[in-house]
Amino acid sequence: MKLSIKEIAGFCGIEANLNGDIYKISTDSRDIDENTLFVALIGERFDGNDFVSDVLSKGAKAVVCSRYDGDDERVLLVKDTGEALLKIANGYRKKFNIPFIALTGSVGKTTSKGMVYSVVSQKYNTLRTAGNLNNEIGVPKTLFCLDESHQAAVIEMGMNHFDEISRLSQTVLPDIGVITNVGTAHIENLGSREGILKAKCEILHGMKKGSPLIINGDNDMLKTVATEDYKIIKFGLEKDNDIYAENIIPQQDGSHFDVIYGNEKAKCFVPAVGMHNIYNALCAICVGIQLGYTLDEASKGVAAFEPEGMRQKVTEINGMTFIEDCYNANPDSMCAALETLKTLKKERIIAVLGDMLELGDYSEKAHSLVGEKSAEVGCDYVLTFGEESKYIAENAEKGGVKAISFTDKEALTNYLKSILCEGDTVLFKGSRGMKMEEIFITLYKEWEV
Repeated sequence: MKLSIKEIAGFCGIEANLNGDIYKISTDSRDIDENTLFVALIGERFDGNDFVSDVLSKGAKAVVCSRYDGDDERVLLVKDTGEALLKIANGYRKKFNIPFIALTGSVGKTTSKGMVYSVVSQKYNTLRTAGNLNNEIGVPKTLFCLDESHQAAVIEMGMNHFDEISRLSQTVLPDIGVITNVGTAHIENLGSREGILKAKCEILHGMKKGSPLIINGDNDMLKTVATEDYKIIKFGLEKDNDIYAENIIPQQDGSHFDVIYGNEKAKCFVPAVGMHNIYNALCAICVGIQLGYTLDEASKGVAAFEPEGMRQKVTEINGMTFIEDCYNANPDSMCAALETLKTLKKERIIAVLGDMLELGDYSEKAHSLVGEKSAEVGCDYVLTFGEESKYIAENAEKGGVKAISFTDKEALTNYLKSILCEGDTVLFKGSRGMKMEEIFITLYKEWEV
């Protein structure tokens, strides 16, 4: 849907002397045409203000910037272009009278988003966050994808510091809020798990009083959340939650379980392995119920879920099972993935683990805990890559696991290839920056898969 230049200026709290309509908003100076508004963001490596003259020469309809020495009526000057982008996105969002669901959490945001989308899209033409566009640039870009055909939106919100979720929530104005869990991701910046909880609860800042907030009632931090201003709905495996699962039957391709809501019961299958995905499924079912779905309708939506990217994709090759989970990693998701190994185990289980980044002073302890977990779940081998993951190997070895730490990915790959046997189950996981997928891609190429 178009926006007039005067509307955009109004969103930013300034005036514009220029008439005309905008059909595209871009933060990339290379992606410009005559219908485009360019927003000159300032990043770590580039200052968009340096490209304003170039963008104007390409015929941009208008530019929002914080620095410009020339005289062009197409230029809208603001103090903070990042703040302006959020304000424009908020103004555009207000044009849509549809349900907005916002999700945040330490682990599994993207998978939860996918399951919520799978449920909501059973009845509504739904927009969802693409990939990991969950920050103060990605969320506006997602909102700008809304058009008149959309009947609902599922927006993922990420953060590294305090106030980020607050700003995103006040931009999106969610009708339904979801906090999947509170773990240890970004503890380096937030100081403690109490700090992480506080940051996640900022999702309420853009929500109307009385709106539903869906939370994991089994999470030790989230179960402490209590407020009379919002409708708290809890999901989990414990029976004191509003929605819970029982009679869980894990299988190679997912889990069957019964979901209980009040006096209702429905059969559910989640096509993703691991107990953590049962939590994700319950979260999505909660959203469906808030939108008026029956328990059975919401459960059928979960069964239609399709995983994104490199998130616990299970591949069977030459009699071996490979779990490709290389999108990201923190202590909570690492431990959840290791638990999944027990479900899929045929003969031996091998964990190939990379460094978990952005943990600061907590890094040694976090990696040590993952090493202990690998021994607890019965790993036969633990192979690690990176400087910090040596603590995984050290603690796995203390637990009786054959563990080797590598700083050379090629050497790790060659060693793994030398020990693989039919019946093995192998997990690949690490932070995105470790690029753990390069290991199994090399193996697949050699096997011509």
